[in-house]
Amino acid sequence: MLLRPLTDAATYRRAVFLLLGAVLALPYLMSVGLLANTVFGDVEDRAAMFAVLAVAVVIALVPPFLGGTRELEIAAARSLLGVDLPGHDRDHPPELETRLRAALWFGLHLLTGVAIGALVLIAMPVAVLALFGGDGLGTGPSWWWLPAGPVLLIASIYATAGLGRLAATMAPVLLGPSAAERDAESRERERRLAERNRLARELHDSVGHALTSMTLQAGAARAVFDADPAFARRALAAIEETGRAAAGELDSVLGILRDDAADRAPAPTLADLERLLGGEVRADVAAVDALPPPVSREAYRIVQESLTNAARHGSGPATLRIRQEEDLVIEVSNSQAAGAARRSGGGHGIEGMRERVRLLGGMLSAGPDGGTWRVVARLPVERQ
Repeated sequence: MLLRPLTDAATYRRAVFLLLGAVLALPYLMSVGLLANTVFGDVEDRAAMFAVLAVAVVIALVPPFLGGTRELEIAAARSLLGVDLPGHDRDHPPELETRLRAALWFGLHLLTGVAIGALVLIAMPVAVLALFGGDGLGTGPSWWWLPAGPVLLIASIYATAGLGRLAATMAPVLLGPSAAERDAESRERERRLAERNRLARELHDSVGHALTSMTLQAGAARAVFDADPAFARRALAAIEETGRAAAGELDSVLGILRDDAADRAPAPTLADLERLLGGEVRADVAAVDALPPPVSREAYRIVQESLTNAARHGSGPATLRIRQEEDLVIEVSNSQAAGAARRSGGGHGIEGMRERVRLLGGMLSAGPDGGTWRVVARLPVERQ
């Protein structure tokens, strides 16, 4: 464990990162040398020299605060320090607090780079000379110089490993996003998750309803194909129409994924309720006026999934009632099929309806009620 820094490739990658700081520090060191020569040397026109130095200092202070400098430091920290850092958001300039942290990191990078550069340019050559008995130092051969070389080399590697580990620890603190940026990223992540969940509900409700209807129609057609060919033809025509409508809704949902607004069909609302009504549905729909578009769209999907559940868990024709009180009330019921209680689990339709209703601030009950399978949804209208 103690010897790991000597053989770990990360130690030497981090050493390269630190030495980059020494390279970046060279112009600053030259400016310091020029300043020292101006103050302590024999310069005729000190005023002009100080003016030049003042301009140089201003120029030197600009790079640490630039967004491009932070981006380059992040790229270097990722590849050489092995730190997972978010990229620079080009659409939103860094905040002042982010720039200050990046400037502090830049300064520390330069200081640690100078320290490691001093080890490389001074300590390590001395260690190599010591390995050969110290003759190059003018000290003559001495037995105590023999262990000095390896000790200096090992100490340099351990110092590099320690500074590299410290840099890897501090990089997320000084180069990472600010609290406001983390909040914005969290909100964007939640928005994307909510959008994915919404698309999943759309696909489940539209395609699931179509598949259930087509399966039932196909089963009925197969059962009476020889005895009642006319009914079988009607069932096949209904399957064709249902498949065509499902393909249209699938294109609409995929249009959302493609973000192709020009080709995207509008989401169905209660005005399109006729698509869901057939011979197996008895509808009692009161006039619903001026519903907010979100309520009307979600109500359509709730009716669609409720009829799908009625076909799965019940038997016989389903009854659909829609009325508008203070809330919009949707009720779908039919006789409960044998074994429906055992088959009620395993799907996501009811949970999807609950999510839709919850997003609108409403209430939903779904399940067996005596000998009836019943779904009742109440959607607030005034609060939309």
